[in-house]
Amino acid sequence: MGMTMAEKVLSRASGRREVQPGEYVTAKVDQVMSQEAFAEVYRILKEEGVERVWNPSKIAIMLDHYVPAPSVAQAEVHKLIREGVKKYRIEGWHDMQAGICHQIMGEKGHIIPGELVLGTDSHSTTYGAFGAAGAGIGVSEMAYVLAMGELWMRVPFTIKFVIKGNLPERVMSKDIILFIAGKYTTEVAQYKAIEFKGPTLERMSIASRMTMANMGVELGAKFAFFEADQKTLDYLLPYVREDAKKRVGFFKADPDARYEQVYEIDVSRLEPQVAIPHDVGNVRPISEVEDIKVNQAFLGSCTNGRFEDLEIAAAILKGKRVHAETRLIVFPASWEIYLKALREGILETLIEAGAVICNPGCGPCLGGHMGLLAAGEICIASSNRNFKGRMGSTEAEVYLGSPATVAASAIAGRIVDPRQSKQ
Repeated sequence: MGMTMAEKVLSRASGRREVQPGEYVTAKVDQVMSQEAFAEVYRILKEEGVERVWNPSKIAIMLDHYVPAPSVAQAEVHKLIREGVKKYRIEGWHDMQAGICHQIMGEKGHIIPGELVLGTDSHSTTYGAFGAAGAGIGVSEMAYVLAMGELWMRVPFTIKFVIKGNLPERVMSKDIILFIAGKYTTEVAQYKAIEFKGPTLERMSIASRMTMANMGVELGAKFAFFEADQKTLDYLLPYVREDAKKRVGFFKADPDARYEQVYEIDVSRLEPQVAIPHDVGNVRPISEVEDIKVNQAFLGSCTNGRFEDLEIAAAILKGKRVHAETRLIVFPASWEIYLKALREGILETLIEAGAVICNPGCGPCLGGHMGLLAAGEICIASSNRNFKGRMGSTEAEVYLGSPATVAASAIAGRIVDPRQSKQ
């Protein structure tokens, strides 16, 4: 019997010829990631008397949620993290001038197709965009992984979304994943693996795939895979270390793999989608939510802070101005993206339109700093969650949309269809 992508990863990682959905296995981990949560992981390791970690070359640590430190408490967290990195001689250390963890994992060559990658952030499903099994775990589990290099896991059942059709202009991969959350609910993949397939996705950029894999966890998924194809290899090979290049290759499910459920979606007539407060699955076509006044527009996050996102926003904003009663805050996902956008004039266009450009990081996405909402304020955001209190006050409201929707709404001062903003 053929295996799905999740089954292939976990059979190899557990040293088994094959595995079955529902089985528990002890899997050897290929790569781990931790951000500010590493401070708590380090405390646990110290309390347990762990003097050395399993493999310093397979650990990536970075600062992204609160950078630069917005408080004394966070400064102490950063200090503790740097101490732990030094003590354990962790090789994949990326201090504050790197970017958002999930973007950096690909940019710094930490992801290999077909490998098991665990992170102390729920959106570690992002690594599925590269054909890797990316999953989020808690700090206690991460402490165990850093000490032992393995973790027990249940082999998930797999569902498949087959996406067909050509996306209409200014309709993006974010609109596809929001549509899925609205139509099939945020429970459709509860502790299951997802495989995203189909001709639409084969044409899609790696950045757009990352958006969908990132939000796989919002559907309940343990893993959210795309096949590792030539686009994947072309993206990764320049970043991966020389000694790891031989491990970078095509990775996909077997032709006779079995799926719990297969869903087919034609996106040819899909219109922009918006998730309304306070649930990622509370999704409506933009035609049903237009004209809601917004106090803030947020472009960035691990979901949509990549170059193509800044580029489409700049195309929409060029020659226009952000509404006088709306704030547009932009967070590039990494310094590499920031510099590319700077060199190509993208940031200049955004600034001239009235945007405030912040350093790469998570910022307001989790209610961290730089752009929190006051009571009664409304934000249209390109991020991944709109829970009550997510970006500041529990009396604020967050609407989720694509970068195109965010940019067009920033100009109008209200939620609008980005297809209508063309000159």
